[in-house]
Amino acid sequence: MNHIVSSFGTTVRQLREQHGWSQEALAARAELNRSYLGELERGQAIPSLLTIHKLSIALGSSLSNLMAHAERIAQTRTVRGIELTAIAC
Repeated sequence: MNHIVSSFGTTVRQLREQHGWSQEALAARAELNRSYLGELERGQAIPSLLTIHKLSIALGSSLSNLMAHAERIAQTRTVRGIELTAIAC
């Protein structure tokens, strides 16, 4: 799947963990299904704009900051054509 999709999932997981929340807690705050949130975090689902908006509100971030974080992760994952594992930003 696309790098930005998996990087977005990594972003959500990192921000959720920074808040000290479980997937269940974030899913409740964002009014999402916990299993769907897990799929997002694993990069197995592509979120809609509405879902990204819900997550940004729940995480206390703007849409642009959320996506910028995901872009930074996507850029650091590919170094000279080599994919790296998730890197905290």
